Amino acid sequence: MAQATDTLKDTATLEVRGLRVEVQGKEILKGIDLVVPQGEVHAIMGPNGSGKSTLANVIMGRPGYTVTAGEVLFKGQSIMSLKPDQRAQLGLFLAFQYPTEIPGVSVVNFLRSAYNAVKGDQISALAFRKRMKEKMTMLGVEDAMVARYVNQGFSGGEKKKNEILQLAVLEPEIAILDETDSGLDIDSLKAVANGIQQLIGPNLGVLLITHYQRILNYITPDRIHVMMDGRIVLSGGPELAVRLEQQGYEGVRKELGIELERAGDKTAKGETR
Repeated sequence: MAQATDTLKDTATLEVRGLRVEVQGKEILKGIDLVVPQGEVHAIMGPNGSGKSTLANVIMGRPGYTVTAGEVLFKGQSIMSLKPDQRAQLGLFLAFQYPTEIPGVSVVNFLRSAYNAVKGDQISALAFRKRMKEKMTMLGVEDAMVARYVNQGFSGGEKKKNEILQLAVLEPEIAILDETDSGLDIDSLKAVANGIQQLIGPNLGVLLITHYQRILNYITPDRIHVMMDGRIVLSGGPELAVRLEQQGYEGVRKELGIELERAGDKTAKGETR
């Protein structure tokens, strides 16, 4: 065990151990174990209400969740006591399912401020523009988009493309993409997926959260984990996506003999996605 821990310290590995989480007194995550190494793409799939977004938010340190057991480690150290900005400085990134509008702040100014905060650098405006332009060219982002206020008046596809531009500029070691395909038409989905595919490589590990198989037509994960009722109930290779497409989540649940808890107290909208 000591040898395994030493190995994790040498790599940018995200590790979740026995994580149990409550929201407003209701248990949402019921013992999650997960390891995502830098350089690999892992997909978490599951129906709405299974706890996927809760897992993403807890990993990134969003307030409002009560961790009752377990821990989250990154690069071999616990990050449970760190604030979200400190986790970002370590090399973690979260792309939101519902990106927030920031009126009065242009995308370019927002990205430069985020870069300075995460990297601890005070890069000049000229140097940053050059860096950002390289990423924009790679992702096919137009100049007009970065001059606009962050997500204000953006289409669903533009909001998600802006999240991927942030990912490209900040260059984290592990990126959590929370339902990046949500609400996208087929053309926007292709554009966003192609952007993610451009960034995937040995320096970036990705935890891709989705309940649709369609984004996996463009991004092939190394591992797929199926999440139901706050637990990972099945893991496998890319072929698992085909099985889910054929059987659906209900078919897999019945095959595994999993009894879901009856609906009881409701949590806030979106908390258990």
